[in-house]
Parts: sequence; structure tokens; C-alpha cells
Amino acid sequence: MKFITIFVSVLMLLSSAVINADATQDYKQLQKRWAEVNYTLKDKAQKEAFEDLVIQADKATESHPDSAEVLIWSGIIKSSYAGAKGGLGALSLAKASKADLEKAMTINDKALSGSAYTSLGTLYFKVPGWPLGFGKDKKAKELLEKALTINPDGIDSNYFYAEFLADQRLYGEAEQYLLKAQQAPARPDRPLADKGRHDDIKVSLEKVRAKLKSKK
Repeated sequence: MKFITIFVSVLMLLSSAVINADATQDYKQLQKRWAEVNYTLKDKAQKEAFEDLVIQADKATESHPDSAEVLIWSGIIKSSYAGAKGGLGALSLAKASKADLEKAMTINDKALSGSAYTSLGTLYFKVPGWPLGFGKDKKAKELLEKALTINPDGIDSNYFYAEFLADQRLYGEAEQYLLKAQQAPARPDRPLADKGRHDDIKVSLEKVRAKLKSKK
């Protein structure tokens, strides 16, 4: 009986390891394709690719409903597609993204260095407020600052907090966080995403510095 119990336990551990490996493979595929779509495609081609990627993300979350990492990437993909699509038609995507990110946080809020906080915080300041959407600056600030406590030196946590500060017209503070984002450690497995984000940072720096200059 003891042997059977040990054998069953080993089988359960092996099964869990296989599921985790599959989930990791799926979220890394989503991550890689997102960078390609977000940074190498434009206009109609980008929107069509994001639409296909949303379908792929939904399949991944169906296969791995308890994977915070898969849910985070599903949320990121939907919010990115919402940004590319624009208009009121993007609101349903933003709400779906919010649901994915909130679920991920209930499973493991520190997964992927707190990316759920970064992504959800960004949604809260980019989505319109009531009655059209759920946007709320106070909530955005809370979430983005939580992301920074988890990942204080990350490129995305600093960049998106800077974007929020710029949106609040706090250009001096935004510049500081953009400069910190520039100094973030490279992500060896995500060269395209890093290059694209550094381009984003450069554009944002030019904008906030222009605003600072106009105030003098």
C-alpha cells in the first residue's frame, strides 16, 4: 500500500511538471509572437495579426486556466490589440484583458515580475472612465506603484509608470523614470521586445523634454 501511495504521488508530480512545461512553452510562444506583431507590423496587417493572436491566447488560457503567466500574456495581447484597434470597439478587448489580468493576480500576483500590476495599471489610465469604461487614475497609480515594488529596476515597470506620470503632466518625474527604464537590465530571451521598448522610451523622452522645455 505504501508503494502504491508513493507511486501515485510520483505520477502526480510528473504530470504537474509536464503541465507546467506546456504552460511555459505556450506563454513564451505568445510572448515572442506579441513582440513580432507589436513592433514589426503596422496598420491592417497588425490588427489582423493581433486578432489571430487573441484566438491563440484564448486557446492557451483554456488549456492552462491556472497559469498566471499564460493569463498575463493573454491580457497583454488583448490590451495591445485594443490600443491598435482604438475607438469604442476596443472597450470589450480592454475588459477582457482586465479579466485575464485580475485572474492572474489571484493565482500569483508576482508572476513575471509583477507584470499583471503593470499591465492592469496601464489599462486603468488609458481606458476612458465612467460611463464609457472603467478607467481610474487613482487605481492606475496604485497598481503601477505596486509593480515597481515588485520589480523596481524593470524596463516595463519604469516605462509605464513614466507614461502615467506624463499623462498626469508630471513631466520631471516622468523623465526620471524613463531614464531608469533605459538603464534596465537586458532580457536575453527578448531582444526584439527590448529594442522596441527602448524605441518607445526614446520617443517618450523627447516628448516629456519638449514639455519641460516649453515650461521654462
